[in-house]
Amino acid sequence: MARADKCPFDPPPQVLAADPVSRVRIWDGSTPWLITDYELQRSVLGDPRFSADSRKAGFPAQTAAILARRENSRAFISMDDPEHDRHRKMLTRNFMIKRVEAMRPRVQEIVDGLIDDMLAGDKPADLVTDFALPVPSLVICELLGVPYSDHDFFQARSKKLVARSTPVEEAVKAGDELRQYLLDLVAAKEKEPTDDLIGRLVSDQLATGELTRREVADMAVLMLVAGHETTANMIGLGTLALLEHPEQLAELRDTEDPKLVANAVEELLRYLTIVHTGRRRVATEDVEVAGQLVRAGEGVILANDAGNRNEDAFPEPDRLDIHRQARHHIAFGFGVHQCLGQPLARMELQVVYSTLYRRIPTLKLAVPFEDVQFKHDAFVYGVHSLPVTW
Repeated sequence: MARADKCPFDPPPQVLAADPVSRVRIWDGSTPWLITDYELQRSVLGDPRFSADSRKAGFPAQTAAILARRENSRAFISMDDPEHDRHRKMLTRNFMIKRVEAMRPRVQEIVDGLIDDMLAGDKPADLVTDFALPVPSLVICELLGVPYSDHDFFQARSKKLVARSTPVEEAVKAGDELRQYLLDLVAAKEKEPTDDLIGRLVSDQLATGELTRREVADMAVLMLVAGHETTANMIGLGTLALLEHPEQLAELRDTEDPKLVANAVEELLRYLTIVHTGRRRVATEDVEVAGQLVRAGEGVILANDAGNRNEDAFPEPDRLDIHRQARHHIAFGFGVHQCLGQPLARMELQVVYSTLYRRIPTLKLAVPFEDVQFKHDAFVYGVHSLPVTW
């Protein structure tokens, strides 16, 4: 559904106006249930009777390309317990808060280095290509053990994977090429062990037979794509939202209070909800949701962007307020499938939002707001570019 032209930060009006539980027609002609209410979404996401397995009949895939790709690749977020839990536990320690916090000085170094490069370069700069995309790409590459020198290769294929308009054949090819790249990297780490996330999976799980090479590569594809696409879009879109709210930007720029920075991160995650095509499930048995009978085999789409604008959960939900206590948002999902990498994303955004505007206090758009191109066609919402000057 289309967003309103004058409200690019808001969910589509049709979604916001929809009943808490209603039918919606999608690309393949099927009519899954659309759930827009915050509490109902949390209930469904926490209910094991709703499956995340995208291979099950009735699962409401976003596009034909997504459906085709999942015939020959399977990440753990598309599994149900106990298989999902087994795979997830192999990765959990890498994203524990203590471990992520130990990375903060390195992330700060990356952020400062990229800002130095921007300040030394030409104006206007594109905040997306010069800063927002390199920050999480460098971080996830170092965490996984992927050479950043290959970023053009994986970013180009990632871009095809997250675009709804990518033809089926191109999306499948991009996914296959990215998987083969990581299979080759897995093979290299088998020969020469490394102390990074992929290297530890190779030495701990692959060597013992707990995972196959294909499973390690599929895990790596998910983390590589999700690890840079989501945070990059939050940096770009979040900066644009703050530029459109200059009083809040000034307060964030001048504060020395890490709690206010953390609040701002949570509020921007809620307000923007960049994973904007809904989390999707399929019922494995008949379930009543708010008086509606969702039958086994029927799909469900949980519009988290609408849920995060629920006035009962978030008073004055359409207002950006960096002082709001918004940690209970569902931008990272809810339940056992909620985003594994959220501690890393939060830390990266805290470093970015506490540094960029302080280092470049006169940062401003270099083009009219109306000329900014938004990623309406992507699974992860953001801006294609963000020309800025100072």
